[in-house]
Amino acid sequence: MRDKTSRFADIEAWPNVIEPSKPIYEHVKGQWHQEIFKNDNPITLELACGRGEYTVGLSRLFPNQNHIGIDIKGDRIWKGSGIAMEEGLSNAAFLRAHLLELNNFFEKGEVADIWITFPDPRPRDRDIKRRVTHERFLEIYKNIVAKDATIRLKTDNTGLFEYTLELLQSREDVKDLIFTFDLYHSEYREECHEIRTRYEQKFSSEGHDIKYLKFRFK
Repeated sequence: MRDKTSRFADIEAWPNVIEPSKPIYEHVKGQWHQEIFKNDNPITLELACGRGEYTVGLSRLFPNQNHIGIDIKGDRIWKGSGIAMEEGLSNAAFLRAHLLELNNFFEKGEVADIWITFPDPRPRDRDIKRRVTHERFLEIYKNIVAKDATIRLKTDNTGLFEYTLELLQSREDVKDLIFTFDLYHSEYREECHEIRTRYEQKFSSEGHDIKYLKFRFK
C-alpha cells in the first residue's frame, strides 16, 4: 500500500484529478466539458465519493456520459483516479473539494445527475447541519443540477435515511420521490447497476438492508 506522500504525488501528476495545487482548480467552473472532458456529454457527480467506486463503475458502463467523483480527502481519491488512469477512462475525473463549495466549481444547471453513496450519517444532533442531505446541501444541489436531474441516495443507515426522507417529503419543490428500505429485494435494484462501494459490501455482509431513494426538483 502506497503511503500518503506517494499518493499525493500520484494525484498531483494525474490529469484526471482537479485539486488546489493545479491552476485549473480556480477556473474549472463552467469549463468541465471544454477543458476536462473535451465533449458535451452530460455530467454525473458522485458526492463524498471515497474511493470512487460509482465514478469508475458508471464510467465503464456509460462511456457517453462524464463522471466526477468529489471528496475532500486526496488519499481517498487516489484509488479511483488510479484505476481510471490504468483503464484509460477519459470520461472519469475527480475533484478534491468540500461539498459546501460546489457552487464554486459548477455553473447553474451544469450537472445532469447526482449520486450520494454511503455518506457519513452524522448521527449526533449537533452534527445535523453536516449531513450531506441537510437543507443547506440540498439548496446547493438544486442550484447546480439541470432541469429534471435525478438525485440518488444509497445508505445502510436507517437514521440518516429516515431523516432525509422526512425532509424531502416536507419540501414543496421535490417531485418524483421514490424509496425503498430494502434495495436488493425491490424493483429498483437494476438501476443501481450492481455497483457496490467498500462500505456497502461491509454493511451488507453484516446483514444490514440497503436503503435507496431518488428524487427530482420541480
